[in-house]
Amino acid sequence: MIAAGTFAALLLAQNFTQRGFVETRAITYPQTAPGDSGRVIGDALVRWEGDYTPKPWLTISSSLDARTDTHRQVAREWTVDTNGRNIQRPALSMRRMSASFHRGGFTAEVGRQFIRWGKTDILNPTDRFAPKDYLSSVVDTDFLGVNAVRATYESGSNTIDAVWQPVFTPSRTPLLNQRWTSLPQNSFSLVDGGARYPGGSQYGVRWNHVASGYEYSLSYFEGRQNLPSFNATLAPALPPVVVLDRMYPRLRLYGGDFAIPLAWFTVKSEAAYLTSSTPGAQEYVLYVTQVERLVKEWSFVGGYAGSYTTRQPASQLQFAADRGIAKSFVGRAGLTIDANRSLAIETAVRAKGSFLRFEYTQAAGQHWRTTAGLAWIRGDMTDFLGQYRRNSYASLAIRYSF
Repeated sequence: MIAAGTFAALLLAQNFTQRGFVETRAITYPQTAPGDSGRVIGDALVRWEGDYTPKPWLTISSSLDARTDTHRQVAREWTVDTNGRNIQRPALSMRRMSASFHRGGFTAEVGRQFIRWGKTDILNPTDRFAPKDYLSSVVDTDFLGVNAVRATYESGSNTIDAVWQPVFTPSRTPLLNQRWTSLPQNSFSLVDGGARYPGGSQYGVRWNHVASGYEYSLSYFEGRQNLPSFNATLAPALPPVVVLDRMYPRLRLYGGDFAIPLAWFTVKSEAAYLTSSTPGAQEYVLYVTQVERLVKEWSFVGGYAGSYTTRQPASQLQFAADRGIAKSFVGRAGLTIDANRSLAIETAVRAKGSFLRFEYTQAAGQHWRTTAGLAWIRGDMTDFLGQYRRNSYASLAIRYSF
């Protein structure tokens, strides 16, 4: 006890800060979906974050999550996850644990961290060190941390950002027996055969230049696609069972982005060419062009996300959420009503599918916040968005911050 008290006093004396929240959320679906009759899902999340700065040039950052739910999207094993490879969300996870070093124009961060590249909104073609959690929604996702070493050097108007990721972290895809998986379900059952996680490391470099009146960057990535392809195997059983195994093709990316502030709005664009040496993997160009504008308390973003396939694979099951949003007119609007209230609207409209999402936030005092959301999804079953047309939902989240 004396040692614990001494350690706590030392932390307080050495610029230690902490924060966190407890949040409960309910999601209601008006319709059932094939393979999933659940209409109400509840979950609870506790997040703690801390920063310790023992020296002016050194910061240690940490973030821990504890969560549970009613729909088995969260695992029931209470072990701490540190690599993000669980098919379910972990009950306990090390969301972030890293050390940052600063000296002049040089910054290095080592450990589990969040890495974001690109300049556009809604879709970022060059953002390859940022896997996502699609488990409970493909239109409202969270980013996952990665174990990596990141070095950034800034000199004048130029910034070099280099990343090395020794262990691959995939995006978390929907469970096969739940509503956000839309696969053919006829006279056979689908069984999750697990994943074949690739060995080896990933790396990338990005150069950003700020000029007079505009800004641009070039980027390169060598690694793996964090969204899976599936190998299907028919297992000898009655009724027939199809086993789906996840695999992650190799990926090489050449990309760039720019931003030009004009008198009435800012133009942003981002594009990437994604190629692969894995036989049967698709190669394609993904791009976004958008304009954004601030009008008093309003913020507006609108544009077009497109894709062009340069190599079409043989018949293969893929979860391609990034290309699923492409070939869309995309938009986002936000309104800050006052210090305690805000409204956000987001949409993507394709030829055969669309979604529209509203979110209203109301704060009460310094600690309480309530967020109400509504997502409307429509379209044809052959469309990436349209296949989720039975998944429109309403949500309500209550958060207590400490």
